[in-house]
Amino acid sequence: MQRSVFLKLSAMMFLQYFIWGAWFPPSFGFFGAGALGFDEWQQFGLTAAFPMSAIIAMFFGNQFVDRNFAAERFLAFSHLVGGLALIGFGALSWKAFSAEGQSVGSYWLYFACMATHCFFYVPTISVTNSIAFSSMSDPQKDFGPVRLWGTIGWIAASWPFIFILADWAKIPQFGSVGFTDWLGAALGTPLTGTALNQGKSWAFLTGGVASILLAVLSLTLPHTPPKPMHDEKHSLAWLEAMRLLKHPFLLVLFVVTFIDATVHDGFFIFAFTYLEKVGVAPNWIQPAMSVGQIAEIGTMAILGYVLKNLGWRTTMILGILGHTVRFAVFAFIPNPYVAVAVNILHGICYAFFFATLYILVDEVFPKDARTSAQGLFNFLVLGMGPIVSRYLWPAIQARYTHDGVIEYRTLLLYPAAGGLIAAILLLLFFHPPKGKVAEEAPVTT
Repeated sequence: MQRSVFLKLSAMMFLQYFIWGAWFPPSFGFFGAGALGFDEWQQFGLTAAFPMSAIIAMFFGNQFVDRNFAAERFLAFSHLVGGLALIGFGALSWKAFSAEGQSVGSYWLYFACMATHCFFYVPTISVTNSIAFSSMSDPQKDFGPVRLWGTIGWIAASWPFIFILADWAKIPQFGSVGFTDWLGAALGTPLTGTALNQGKSWAFLTGGVASILLAVLSLTLPHTPPKPMHDEKHSLAWLEAMRLLKHPFLLVLFVVTFIDATVHDGFFIFAFTYLEKVGVAPNWIQPAMSVGQIAEIGTMAILGYVLKNLGWRTTMILGILGHTVRFAVFAFIPNPYVAVAVNILHGICYAFFFATLYILVDEVFPKDARTSAQGLFNFLVLGMGPIVSRYLWPAIQARYTHDGVIEYRTLLLYPAAGGLIAAILLLLFFHPPKGKVAEEAPVTT
């Protein structure tokens, strides 16, 4: 891959995940009491916009890229519209908190902005993968080093807002105390009230500006036109992608992806309260979680080497077992240092399964349905998995909560078992084809 292409694709991934990383972490607690003040169902509407868009994208956005538009032009248009919508959401909330006592305005304006942003943003996760793969002669080797810039982009967006939203008037001057004490104070002294909410509004504005920057960058990306249909009977690219689930190894992979996506999202549901329960100070939980993101960067960098030496099945089994081991360690060794250290497995969980999944999907599905194939699995990774997770894990947690005390040892064995079952399914029934499958040829097992 030419260096100029590598740099453009890396910048694309950086901004793609910078957008998401800018607004998503500050959104926690922002829609309800103490901030925008929306009721439970209104909050659900705002938070459900993202996973629902992953479901919708499978039938519309990804279809357009595979059949009607050059991918880089679709990316530019989507990020322009999605960026303006996110700026609109940020502007509405900034105005609401710019003066004490001012009304937040109509919920439906906020919902329209969030729904529009998610509707146009979510398909671009599949589209950026497709653009990257179409520009790579060896995706197994090249995708990891390109995709790791997405993780760097997320960190670059989310971490600064931790400090931007700190109450610096109450934090010791840098150098006046030890660095650890100073950092702990900075992490544990957030702004409150109107100042905090107005600061969070800037997170949405920042994400919107980054989206418009990516819209401009998209016009310089390698030209990626739709591939000619190899079968005129399948004008619907998403239907062509779904049709290939009749092959046993892809059907097994589809089921396993759903399980893994549900388990993966469960980590974020349990981790914050669990880490505090075992003794991690609340102001240090965000850095503790970031251990996994830093490990993800390193794991992405070696993904090509791992795939070459271990192959698809072993690599993906290790990725899923990472969840099982992490949850089992949480359950049986409730120690703050161990809980933080085991987050290193997050890199293995993401790179060895999800990133590997994207590479495999691009390799075995017909190239004229490349984006829809990515969207078919993102339907699970970003859509159904998180939706089911947000009902399943709280329901199970309620069964093991007595007098306000959560029985984590038993509770965390459920997602650990889910990961183990998924790994066994891969071991027994997942037999992907060896080598690349020709675009015009049917998938063989």
